[in-house]
Amino acid sequence: MNTNLHVLSEALVNGDHKRALAITQELRGQGVEVEDIIRHGIQPAMEALDNKCTVEQFNLLEIMLAGRAVSAVARELFPDSSCPPNAKATIVVAALEGDIHDIGKHIVKMVLIGNRYSVIDCGKDVPVSSLVDRVKAEKADAICISGLITNVIPRVRLVRQALNEAGVGHVPILAGGAALKQSTAAALNVDYVGQTAFDAVKYLEPFFGEEQREQH
Repeated sequence: MNTNLHVLSEALVNGDHKRALAITQELRGQGVEVEDIIRHGIQPAMEALDNKCTVEQFNLLEIMLAGRAVSAVARELFPDSSCPPNAKATIVVAALEGDIHDIGKHIVKMVLIGNRYSVIDCGKDVPVSSLVDRVKAEKADAICISGLITNVIPRVRLVRQALNEAGVGHVPILAGGAALKQSTAAALNVDYVGQTAFDAVKYLEPFFGEEQREQH
């Protein structure tokens, strides 16, 4: 395996976006496939960061810098979309109306892309109706809602009913972020509440991961 893939992982974990981008460009110049860069460069970095997301080790700045680095690499690999090759599933991500903060959403997006999920980013301050419309249009397999402030909680609770009314009530809803992770899935009327940006992948893998795909 190309040793630069390991170097790329280190650069991502360290949040060195310039170095990570340069290595990615070098790898592509050497003919390394995008899927190999994701599998052996980005994904190990995501796993290493996941291991750091403990109460003792969690460092928001470190995770933000790593997210920026992964974002730079993702833009290099997918300049026109957020769809990696052979994507496992399509996930819609959003920060709902009233929340104009999207740092957490952005990191979740990069983690999902790094684990080979196609991501449709609705942005921030998104009305529930717009979110549901996008889910239908993209035939999404799941939704990830990020919430940094508590005033979006009532809107999060409305999503399931809106999905049901639109005929897509089967689509699972994942929630996370500073405000939402203080609550429970039952209280938010969602399927899962994650404590870190990496928990979405942990929830999704049993449904869309490699083992599940091989069975089908």
